[in-house]
Amino acid sequence: MVYNVIGLMSGSSLDGLDIVFAEFNEMAGKWDFKIKCAACVEYDEIWVNKLRDAIYLSARDYQLLNVAYGRYLGEMVNEFIEEFNLHHQVNLIASHGHTTFHLPEKKMTHQLGDGATIAAETMLPVVSDLRMMDVAFGGQGAPIVPMGEKLLFSDHHYFLNIGGIANLSLHEDGKITAFDICAANRVLNMLANEKNKPYDEGGTMASSGKVVPELLEQLNQLDFYSVPPPKSLANSFGTDTIYPLIKSFNLPVEDALCTYVEHIAVQIKNSFQTHPATTQPLMITGGGAFNQFLVSRISKYLKEINFEIYIPDEEVVIYKEALIMALLGVLRWREQYTTISSATGASRNSIGGALWLGTEA
Repeated sequence: MVYNVIGLMSGSSLDGLDIVFAEFNEMAGKWDFKIKCAACVEYDEIWVNKLRDAIYLSARDYQLLNVAYGRYLGEMVNEFIEEFNLHHQVNLIASHGHTTFHLPEKKMTHQLGDGATIAAETMLPVVSDLRMMDVAFGGQGAPIVPMGEKLLFSDHHYFLNIGGIANLSLHEDGKITAFDICAANRVLNMLANEKNKPYDEGGTMASSGKVVPELLEQLNQLDFYSVPPPKSLANSFGTDTIYPLIKSFNLPVEDALCTYVEHIAVQIKNSFQTHPATTQPLMITGGGAFNQFLVSRISKYLKEINFEIYIPDEEVVIYKEALIMALLGVLRWREQYTTISSATGASRNSIGGALWLGTEA
C-alpha cells in the first residue's frame, strides 16, 4: 500500500516549521519511504514571540492562538503544495503542532495548531494531537518517534535527536527505551541571542569559550538527571531552570555556551553508561547535528565508553521528525499503534491522534 503524506513538525527551539512530503510503501508489514520534497519555514519575530509566550495567555487568548496557528499551518501547507505542484497528490496531513504545556504527571499535554482549522484551510484529512492518547494512558507522551524509528530505520538501534530538547531512543533485544535527556538547542539559542545571533553556527562561539567547572557541576546535579526513564521534559526546564542558573554565574556568552555544550555531552554519555558497548553506532539527527563543536564533544565522551556516532544524509538529519509525524498519521489512519508503552511508560501501546476530515464526502 502506498501513502503520500505531508508531515509537519515545530520543535521547541523555535527555529521554524519543518514540512515534508513523503511517499510510504508498506508491504507485508515492511515499510520504506522516500522524501519527495521538503522545506523549513523560518518563523518571523512575531510568531517566535507568540509561540514562546503562549503559556502566559488567558484561556480565551490561548484558544484563539490555537486556532490562529492552525490557520497559519494550513496556509503554509497550501503554499508548499503550490510551490512543489502537489495538487491532488496529498492523501493526508499529519501535524505535530507546537508544544506549549507538557505535564504528563497530571495526564496533560498540549500542542498548539488546531487540527480542524488545518483541515478546513487545506480541504484535506488531517491527523493532529498525536501525544494526547499516550499521556491519557499514563505515559510521558514523549519521545513520540520510536515507532517511526522502528519501522523506517530498522537497521539502526540507537537514535539521538538534538532539537530544543535532546532525546534518546534505544532499541535493544526487542525492547525500546526512550526518554528526554536534557534541554539542548533551546538554551544554546537563547545564549546565542545575546550576541544578536539566532544560533551558534557550527558551535563557533562555544568553541572559543572555556568550561566553567562550578557551573558544570551545578548543571549536572539537577534532580531531573537522577530520575530513571521513562521521563520527559517541558520547554520550561530549559527556559525557567537551566537558563537562569547559567545567567546567575554572569559569564561571557562564549564561556556559557562552552559549558552548556559540555553539559549536554556529559548527560548523553551518562545516558549510555548502563548499556553495553556495541558495534551499532548512535544515529544523530536534529539541528544539533550541524553544531560541529557539540558533535565533537559528544563523540569524545562516547568513545570513552566505546560508542561511535553516525550522522545520516542531511535530509534525514533535518526532517526525520517531520517524516515520522507523517508516518504516525498513516498509522493513525490505518488504526495501528503509534506509540510504544515501553518508551513512554504508558499502561499500554496506543493509537494516538485526532482525525479531521477536510475533504468533501
